[in-house]
Amino acid sequence: MTKTETAARGQRITFSQVHHSFIHGDRAVPVLEDFTLDIPPSQFVSIVGPSGCGKTTALSMTGGLVHPRRGTVKIGESTVSHTSRDVAFLFARDALLPWRSVRSNVEIAMEVHGVDKKERRERADAWLRRVRLDEFAESDVLHLSQGMRQRVAIARTLVQSPSVVLMDEPFAALDAQTRALQQEEFISLWEAERPTVIFVTHDLEEAILLSDRVILMASRPGRIVADMAIELERPRSQEMRGGAEFRSYFMDLSDRLRHEVDKVDAAVMNMRKKS
Repeated sequence: MTKTETAARGQRITFSQVHHSFIHGDRAVPVLEDFTLDIPPSQFVSIVGPSGCGKTTALSMTGGLVHPRRGTVKIGESTVSHTSRDVAFLFARDALLPWRSVRSNVEIAMEVHGVDKKERRERADAWLRRVRLDEFAESDVLHLSQGMRQRVAIARTLVQSPSVVLMDEPFAALDAQTRALQQEEFISLWEAERPTVIFVTHDLEEAILLSDRVILMASRPGRIVADMAIELERPRSQEMRGGAEFRSYFMDLSDRLRHEVDKVDAAVMNMRKKS
């Protein structure tokens, strides 16, 4: 069995007492405070919370794009200090290169890493079949629908056989029907490959549907206020949204999130009164 035929095994991700702030003008604005989280290999974890609570910052630290001012982030036994070919990103915007065909967009990371042309093509074509875009391999990406473009982006991400996938609202720009289809398709692909996933979203239902675990963060400075295991059976489908267990998870998370948002609103009102 070749590497591309073998299900990828995810790596453990560990945040240990991470503190981080950004400089705004002449002051430091705290973003993360004592952020400690252990994600076992091959687990699918979603992070939700109010805007500005540090979700994307935590994601960027995992990918080596941001370095914590205090604390450590590890993948496996190694402290994250730079980007890695074992870690792949998937964002809300597909970031496809318009001058390249569908296939050559899927091949781009392999090309950068020096994979020979024959293997690049074989692996790209295999993934295009898996996302049902093989007949569009030579197409111009500008003429694809947004949903099709995002499937190209998914193929480009997973063709690298990453052990860690970092996703920042990858389905947010899609219409509701296309988003539901993409969620189910990605679940199926992930269940076959099993990389470790950190998934940032504002959509609680999406987090519950996709995840093994949902992490709820407090408003800035971001810290974990809930760590909820999602014990719905796999494989998962959109029909689960109507089930009693799903709705129970949703109501619990929704109440906790509303509490955090209310705290932000109260803090803003106090600041306005003081000014």
